[in-house]
Amino acid sequence: MKLKDYLLDRITYLVLLILMMLMVLFFLLVFKVSNALIWSVILVMALFGVLLIGYDFYQKHSFYKSFLNKLEQLDKKCLITELISPPNFLEGKILYDALYEIDKSMYEEIEIYENNLKDFKEYIELWIHEVKLPISSAKLMIHNHEQNERKLKDQVNRIENYVEQVLYYARKDNSEKDYLIKSCDLGMIIRNVIKRNQDSLLYQKINIEIEQINYTVLSDTKWLEFIINQIVSNSIKYHCQDNCKIIFKVIKTNNIALEIIDNGIGIKKSDLSKVFNKSFTGENGRLVSSSTGMGLYIVKRLCDKLGHKIIVESQYNKYTKVTLYFNDDQYYNVVR
Repeated sequence: MKLKDYLLDRITYLVLLILMMLMVLFFLLVFKVSNALIWSVILVMALFGVLLIGYDFYQKHSFYKSFLNKLEQLDKKCLITELISPPNFLEGKILYDALYEIDKSMYEEIEIYENNLKDFKEYIELWIHEVKLPISSAKLMIHNHEQNERKLKDQVNRIENYVEQVLYYARKDNSEKDYLIKSCDLGMIIRNVIKRNQDSLLYQKINIEIEQINYTVLSDTKWLEFIINQIVSNSIKYHCQDNCKIIFKVIKTNNIALEIIDNGIGIKKSDLSKVFNKSFTGENGRLVSSSTGMGLYIVKRLCDKLGHKIIVESQYNKYTKVTLYFNDDQYYNVVR
């Protein structure tokens, strides 16, 4: 900070100080005070004015000079508040506090991004490990000239589901840029999911039962199809041994709810509250080697983004029921 710049910045204060001295001089002359007293008063006022300005300049010059020198030497400018001492004048304290809050906020954002990146890397490692299993299986079948085309398609379908899962996981934090809430044909979406999984359903001998599902709901067609597909994939993965089935049923009260029910191996009561946790596989995950524990985690995150509620009910070795609750126009109007 240069003295010239400082004085130019304080020009208003200097003008007011001079005006005050002139007014004092005027009143002293009006009251016919002796010249010696007049000059003494003016001299004292001028001296104190210079001292005040000089002291203020010294305080700020010392702080800002140290601040700028340390800032210039730093590679990571965000560490500046760690190196400078809090100033003892108001403007400096405001600046220091503001920088501290900015740095704190930035560190919190960096920590969030680092954690997300770490989570993503961990998931990619898991995903690569799991997707290699069906690829290896498919290659082995091709190598052995196995004639079971349906089994091969089942493996390819698993690969497709894993690829889609990692794609949606990568997009989950910015999903609002990729979806559009509008009226969707629920029946058509369910039929698309069944068609996508028909080879796996036939290979695993799982029957599909469809009740009245021809309703329209407010959602995004692409995202909703992914959500339902993940639920169906879980039902296929954790199927029972005999008379396997998946039931699609719509319950209509104030709003529409879709129930997806299977008679698979179910979920233990101790695991039920954790099914939406990231990477949680529970007891069933130890039975099925291809489980990453990410499917329902991603589904829950996307449901929250879309404004859908999802509930999982289950009884071990009996059934699992996943219910999706859809909101109406009034909900989205309030959210917007």
